[in-house]
Amino acid sequence: MHVHIESDGYGNSDMPQHFREAAQAHFGASHEPVSVADVAEYYRDRKMAAVVFTVDHELTTGHPPLSNRLIAEQAAEYTDILVPFGSLDPARGDQAVREARILVEDYGIKGFKFHPNLQGFLPNSPAAYPLYAEIQDLGVPALFHVGQCGIGAGMRGSAGIRLKYSHPLAIDDVAVDFPDLKIVMAHPAFPWQDEALAVASRHSNVFIDLSGWSPKYFPPNLVQYANTILREKVLFGSDFPLLPPDRWIADFEGLPIKPEVRPLIMKRNAATLLGLPQTR
Repeated sequence: MHVHIESDGYGNSDMPQHFREAAQAHFGASHEPVSVADVAEYYRDRKMAAVVFTVDHELTTGHPPLSNRLIAEQAAEYTDILVPFGSLDPARGDQAVREARILVEDYGIKGFKFHPNLQGFLPNSPAAYPLYAEIQDLGVPALFHVGQCGIGAGMRGSAGIRLKYSHPLAIDDVAVDFPDLKIVMAHPAFPWQDEALAVASRHSNVFIDLSGWSPKYFPPNLVQYANTILREKVLFGSDFPLLPPDRWIADFEGLPIKPEVRPLIMKRNAATLLGLPQTR
């Protein structure tokens, strides 16, 4: 449910180089920016599928985003492997609203990724509501970064990226105001795990992806909820290429997850959310 496209294959990247170096240092990663083709090859080798996206943060960082349309066109060459999401900054206003419909109807985009920290907005800001309304009408999910942010970590002043924007309680307002919008909270929500679990368990339209953290660091309450009342609402994420799925899956094997719950987390819950065929 959570894979980043870092290059468009034509020499353009998703973030400034100093941001990338800091993020890789934070995650203990080292790699060249990956493209759609790179991700497709990597995941096909593992007989896995991936939701892929970039992040539009130009209005806060000044770095031009990768093209959602190009990512969708490239992902269309790998429909057995890749599920393309788009990214639009709500601060783009009516332009973002119009583009959302074009991306879904004309380019086959299957959902939208928001990164409130990088995009510098509170998810429950009224300025974002017209875009949510359009996404709800289009019937596709919205995925929000919540909790700790590896981007900017260790940089001077965290490069101006503020944690307050990713508090999961802001998602509570969005879920109430848009009850038909399918919402995914990305990552274990350190340091607000209890709040994220409360929001997901309270709202029928809110899910959690488990990306960006090795499962061996999952807090016990997250494991408990994943095994019980949220068993159909937690989703395998990884966060490739910063966190490879091989490592995530190996660490996940060490968790006391019930045998009947593992296939739900690894595939079936995501397939249901995305409207994909339920295969073995």
